[in-house]
Amino acid sequence: MTDLRTPLARARGLGSGKTGTSHFWVQRVTAVALALLVPWLLWVVLSMVGGTYQNAIDVLHRPWNAILMGAFLVAMFWHAKLGIQVIIEDYVHTRGWEVTLQLLNLFLCTLGAIASLFAIVRIALMA
Repeated sequence: MTDLRTPLARARGLGSGKTGTSHFWVQRVTAVALALLVPWLLWVVLSMVGGTYQNAIDVLHRPWNAILMGAFLVAMFWHAKLGIQVIIEDYVHTRGWEVTLQLLNLFLCTLGAIASLFAIVRIALMA
């Protein structure tokens, strides 16, 4: 059977071409946020070298350190989720495996972010 549709008509059924731009921008914004937060994180980690456990806890008791650490972790897990999503889309060609890995990626990154934020809040609000 001969397909009499035009190339545009054949392409129309292949899905939306509108969501890739938002994914691109979110990945770039999280990369910029991480680029700004990593020097702060290095400074904090290096300032704790040779300190005690209590010194490390005291660092996260300071509100700005807890806020910046939370921002770093949210940006990191979001950026990781987006990056792994692209890798799965590019290299996994079996639909069942792709869906399974995408869901696993979403759940693990979300769980990691929630657990990390919970730990920071618990340390920051500890008496």
